[in-house]
Amino acid sequence: MSESGESMEVDVARESAQQGESEAERLIVQPPREHRPVPSDAPVVFDVHGLSVWYGAFRAIRDVNISIHQRQITALIGPSGCGKTTMLRCFNRMNDLVPTARVEGSILYHGADLYEREVDPVEVRRRIGMVFQKPNPFPKSIHENVAFGPKIAGFKGNLDDLVEKSLRKAALWDEVKDKLKDSGMALSGGQQQRLCIARAIAVEPEVILMDEPCSSLDPVATLRIEELMQELVSDYTIVIVTHNMQQAARVSDRTAFFTVDVRDDGQRTGILVEYDATGKIFRNPSDRRTEDYVTGRFG
Repeated sequence: MSESGESMEVDVARESAQQGESEAERLIVQPPREHRPVPSDAPVVFDVHGLSVWYGAFRAIRDVNISIHQRQITALIGPSGCGKTTMLRCFNRMNDLVPTARVEGSILYHGADLYEREVDPVEVRRRIGMVFQKPNPFPKSIHENVAFGPKIAGFKGNLDDLVEKSLRKAALWDEVKDKLKDSGMALSGGQQQRLCIARAIAVEPEVILMDEPCSSLDPVATLRIEELMQELVSDYTIVIVTHNMQQAARVSDRTAFFTVDVRDDGQRTGILVEYDATGKIFRNPSDRRTEDYVTGRFG
């Protein structure tokens, strides 16, 4: 290869790397956005009172009181082991699948107690969808992934239209419209996560729960998921667990900070320290423990 050809390849590689670095830099160092005003009178979707969750003799979270508001993004933050994911899983009764789990207190969903005996947990999970930490598409085609839930639920309409609508809402349609019969497993990590979001949307939930949805993604794919959340919140209530302080500051309207309380006998349990508008949590928190965590002094 000529020197000019080698030089051109080096220039192209350098430009590509710089573009990748600029996207990563935008994601990592971008300061907390100017948050839209958070209306205090927004309808309450979840009203949590005195919630404690036990796994056998271990109490994972203790006496949590929190309200989640409609069509807002709520971030749950805090150090590992403070009960964020346990809290999230309570909202659609995923903890029912853990034999040793026991819930005390109440979670009201539009005023109805989710844990009343007559409440069908399957119906709860249809209305309150979940996106997990690692993308988990089914080993099926892209179309079948999105259509799976509606089929199980007895959907009678046009499945092709529903699949397209769901993929469009997940900002994935333009990338996959010509390969709907291809396996969902063949997509990139970021595309797989958006496919999982489309799958959750397809059953027409009101709420989408996200458990660290970007933890296994690169910075550019993470940015795309964050932008997608900003688009989805006009139609859905979103609750997200994240260890990324910058992410919570960028995407959420309200933030709940959890920490670990350690008793004299060494027993550890998660507690809710502070819950407020995200701008206040990150700029003027009421509790010193919150300030120490969001500024990196501990955690």
